[in-house]
Amino acid sequence: MKNLKFAIPLLLLFASVLSYAQERPQSKKVIISGKITEKASGLALGYATVSLHNSASPEVPVAGGLADENGDFKIEVNAGTYDIKFEFISFKPLELKSQNIQDSKNLGSIGLDLDAEMLDAVEIRAERSTVEIKLDKKVYNVGNDMIVKGGSVSDVLDNVPSVSVDVEGNVSLRGNENVRILIDGRPSGGVNIADVLKLLPADAVDKVEVITNPSARYDAEGGGGILNIILKKGKNQGINGTVTVTTGDPANHGFTGTLNYKTENFNLFTTQGYSYRKGPGNFLNNTEYLDEVTGETTSFLDETRNNERLNKSYNGNFGFDWYLDKSITWTNTFGYRRSTGENPDNVFQYRYDADRNLQSVTNRFNTQNRKDINIDFSSNFIKKFEKEGHQLTVDFLVSKSTDDDDSGISNIETPVGSIAPIVGNQRTNNIQDQNRTMVQADYVLPFGKGSQFEAGYRGNFTELLTDYAVENLQGGQWLNDPLYTNTLEYKENVNALYTSFGSKINKFSYLVGLRWEDTNIEINQFTTSDFNTKKYNNFFPSAFVAYEFSESSSASLSYSKRISRPRSRSINPFSSLSSNINLFTGNPDLDASLTDSFDLGFLKKWSQFTFNTSMYFNRTNDAVQYVRNTETLPFNGVDTEVLVTRPVNIGVEDRFGFEFTLSYNPYKWWRLNSNFNLFRNQTKGSYTYLDFEGTPTLIDFSNTAYSWFTRINSRVNFPLGIDWQTNATYNAPQTNAQGRSKGIASVNMAFSKDVLKDKGTIALNVNDLFNSRKRITETNLLSQNAYSEMQWRERQITLSFTYRFNKTKNEREKTTKRLGSDSDNGGEEYGG
Repeated sequence: MKNLKFAIPLLLLFASVLSYAQERPQSKKVIISGKITEKASGLALGYATVSLHNSASPEVPVAGGLADENGDFKIEVNAGTYDIKFEFISFKPLELKSQNIQDSKNLGSIGLDLDAEMLDAVEIRAERSTVEIKLDKKVYNVGNDMIVKGGSVSDVLDNVPSVSVDVEGNVSLRGNENVRILIDGRPSGGVNIADVLKLLPADAVDKVEVITNPSARYDAEGGGGILNIILKKGKNQGINGTVTVTTGDPANHGFTGTLNYKTENFNLFTTQGYSYRKGPGNFLNNTEYLDEVTGETTSFLDETRNNERLNKSYNGNFGFDWYLDKSITWTNTFGYRRSTGENPDNVFQYRYDADRNLQSVTNRFNTQNRKDINIDFSSNFIKKFEKEGHQLTVDFLVSKSTDDDDSGISNIETPVGSIAPIVGNQRTNNIQDQNRTMVQADYVLPFGKGSQFEAGYRGNFTELLTDYAVENLQGGQWLNDPLYTNTLEYKENVNALYTSFGSKINKFSYLVGLRWEDTNIEINQFTTSDFNTKKYNNFFPSAFVAYEFSESSSASLSYSKRISRPRSRSINPFSSLSSNINLFTGNPDLDASLTDSFDLGFLKKWSQFTFNTSMYFNRTNDAVQYVRNTETLPFNGVDTEVLVTRPVNIGVEDRFGFEFTLSYNPYKWWRLNSNFNLFRNQTKGSYTYLDFEGTPTLIDFSNTAYSWFTRINSRVNFPLGIDWQTNATYNAPQTNAQGRSKGIASVNMAFSKDVLKDKGTIALNVNDLFNSRKRITETNLLSQNAYSEMQWRERQITLSFTYRFNKTKNEREKTTKRLGSDSDNGGEEYGG
């Protein structure tokens, strides 16, 4: 094994040298390259225009193209003499006359000056498209999206192509919930990622990268792919920033501000935000209980629930970039996030006999209070060497999170005809402390013509302690309930090494890599003295090949191996007590799932239209399914049948799908984006459990389900600085081995108006215009049939005002290089 670790990089290196040696230069073709920047600040001018004219007859251009988002351009032409012109809106054009190009030439940095007269004379309405479609990823630019103003990062993700967020905040990519979510290329410091996404303000996000088939450079965690959330970091010279204030109904009041000060030697930046939000929601669950032998109805239970979540949160960070010299940058960032919340939960349960005669009414009232604190510090060191692209990056992150959740539960059951109700009182306390440390080093070495070697190390070290207590009020005293009280310690240490090699030969390019991860997990359930250790190591190969048919069309084929490790909630056998008839318990025997992912993609661009499609196949071994079965548990001294849900490994899951993303600009004032995903999900496997009578019961999970979802986003620019944006989403029904979920349709709409000479913007948006985002599920078991509806958040109306100082509406911002972020290309792009 040791020899294998050294042999693989040597083989990759040998392959690159052989590819380079076989390359045949074309005598009549040369490549003109360079980088277009803003002369005053040195910032890249992404998507600037380059045109080449024959010096003898310069009227008609003979070649040209657009720079990429980093300002880099590369154009292939016949050897000759050209006038080369560089243009970008609101900047003065620059022309290099009579350039005799006989060999490939790098023109270096081309600086353009601002055209002050143009800025004063016309209203600048150009802006980056909301969605940038690339061959290996999709990049969703959040800055100009009115729909998410005043919302959270969950709202941002729910507008991203290929991504869905359900009513509880769970994120899926192409319908797969095994997705890895990163913030600035790093794991979130929070205990529950869904809660973190609901608390972070949307106004702090710059863009989101959707990576469906990551390379070896990324963590292998996440069988469905990676979502990388990149936060805003101002980089313009001098002092500049933005301020956004919001208000809404139901209550949604907040403030977010970004500020940076940059000189030649350092850059100071900060983001500060506070929000006060209420989120009313509702839930109903109607259950028909059955005799497992005869199938006849024995009783009914109808449950309704109303809650109004209140959350007050502060989110802030402060950092600085220190430019030690032209080749070394050291960045340090300190972040602090705090939130407090209340969630009064009022539940009514109506019990009926088999003939629908009312037997009892129960009112269960839960007063939930929560306090979350997260502190993190990150440090990033970049050393650039003389050759462009040759660099060393070192990152360090440490974070600490504490979630403190306590509840008081009163349960009043009134049987029909009874004078005295049955009263029960409980209280719960759940404290979760998490410490996370990450260390990473990446080395990139370009060599030859269009080749690049990369290698690195990453260590993720996590400790999570969960202390959960339940007490019952009996005889005026609070007594511990051993059925639920427990303490769980979860430790996860993952060390990883990776290497990758990429090269480009004419129109063909490839990237191959290998990642090795060593996993060491300790699961200590102190209450039952159950101590388990899971140790394993895996190789994760990846390969990416692409062919450019022309400057506007290309195809790709990629493969990667991924892993999904179970988390503490999924392995803790003790249940929480949010409901006394629907419980979730973990499975300490749960194993990691391994996924082989294949993707075939095609990209075609026209002047006003971009089309990106892919066909994908994922095979997951030891796939996790959620088993629902009926158990009998004591509540207030009475044995009660409850529905228990737990995760299990059931065998093999095959997911096959087809997806396409469209970007269409029919007019300068109208922009359309659309995404469609159709997939087939097949599971093979079974699970046997003991029912409440001790009888072995087999559940066959062999099932084939088809589903699809689609989203369309329209943005219209009206005169007088008025914009109109509409977003419509539909998630089709889906079946599983124990039931089905119904389709969900929703519409968001927003309007905005520029004011104060484009320094300010007023935006009005409506989230879930028709109040239709409800998850409706049907569960069919031998012991019961259940129908449920859940609406996590009702329709939200938000009004926001954004003010920019020393910064125009469409001014570019260059982000600090972060792990896996688009600023350093994540090791995905290469070429000379």
